[in-house]
Amino acid sequence: MSTADRSGKGRTWCPSGRPDAPEAVVLGVRSGQDGEVVYLADPVPARDVLPVVPKDVEPTRVLRFASHCVSECLHRRGNDCTLVERVAVTPADEDRNVPRCHLRAHCKWWAQTGVDGCRRCPAVATTVVEGDDLGALVADPATTREQLDAWMARAGADAPRAAAGAR
Repeated sequence: MSTADRSGKGRTWCPSGRPDAPEAVVLGVRSGQDGEVVYLADPVPARDVLPVVPKDVEPTRVLRFASHCVSECLHRRGNDCTLVERVAVTPADEDRNVPRCHLRAHCKWWAQTGVDGCRRCPAVATTVVEGDDLGALVADPATTREQLDAWMARAGADAPRAAAGAR
């Protein structure tokens, strides 16, 4: 079943969605040492996957979920997603190929930022780990662009390495 079949007409999807949303699908699996997302070729309903995740593992630590973009989201301002705006502040590898993604045609991040959001998407984590200052700033809906820019300036030469750790 395609994401389009699950979404209905005119629905946009969040690539950092809630696994417990009724329409949620698994977007990808965290893989490798860097923890980046490896995207699935086809969506799998989250309700089919969640029961097989061990009870002591937070599903968002190993999987990325997509669900409908909703107006009550803390990251929503008008029609815009402020999360992808904050994610876009972090460095991206301009030479990186944009990953194949079954969500793109309905993705809020793609619609809002195009290729910039897609280049950063594999590094985005739904769960912020302890000690990941940049990840915590990016995830916080109250963080402003100025605060992120100031953090990046203070981090200086370590900023790309620190941003890469924001998983």
